[in-house]
Amino acid sequence: MRLPIFQVDAFTSRLFAGNPAAVCPLPSWLPDATLQAIAAENNLSETAFFVGGKQAYELRWFTPAVEVDLCGHATLASAWVIFHSLDPAAQVADFKSRSGPLRVARSADMLVLDFPARPPEACAAPAGLAEALGRAPAEVWRTRDDYFAVYESEDDVRALRPDMAGLRALGRVGAVATAPGRASDFVSRYFAPAFGIDEDPVTGMTHCTLTPFWSRRLGKERLHALQVSARGGELFCIPRGDRVTIAGRAVKYMQGVIEVPEG
Repeated sequence: MRLPIFQVDAFTSRLFAGNPAAVCPLPSWLPDATLQAIAAENNLSETAFFVGGKQAYELRWFTPAVEVDLCGHATLASAWVIFHSLDPAAQVADFKSRSGPLRVARSADMLVLDFPARPPEACAAPAGLAEALGRAPAEVWRTRDDYFAVYESEDDVRALRPDMAGLRALGRVGAVATAPGRASDFVSRYFAPAFGIDEDPVTGMTHCTLTPFWSRRLGKERLHALQVSARGGELFCIPRGDRVTIAGRAVKYMQGVIEVPEG
């Protein structure tokens, strides 16, 4: 069976930056084991698969190791493929997902994600977090899936050299490091070795939490965010009650065909 595949750099306006996602439009769902094998073969932080058409799609995301409930950059990349290759007249794409309904809309040269907000709760730092990150944070917050380590400065976040084995020992969670930014409202990095991703280049999903957090902390409604990984990425975020909008750009790196076994 021959299937189309795209690779799109998300949350960037230039190649070789942002977060690369593989996108595979499907005529119908393949077995889960096949989807996971494709994602492992691609060996990117996420591969997105979707079925459907006429602006209504079902969407799933896989890391090289597991299926995940929500992924921002691969949703942005999927919408880019729809708008630029599959349905150029479309202005919006609606997705059904494990995290409920998601929408992506065109806005000038950017794509705008409408995602659920996931505000964090303050918590005590778990044993081993500071040691694994390599620097003690000023505060620790928690969502269902991630710890959020808040630092005093962007330099603190950039200087982190985490121990991935130590982070993996915390369990099936990721770790976000964040701080006020110098040229942006806030910065972040995301480490998720328990999910098969040591450091994610740019993470839309964590901004479902970072957006309401920094909006309250800074007293701002419109936020400019930078993810200061080696590749780097740029996001524009607005809290909207129980939702957030996260906007960014994307650029295609590759388009091709993969061959997978029938059935």
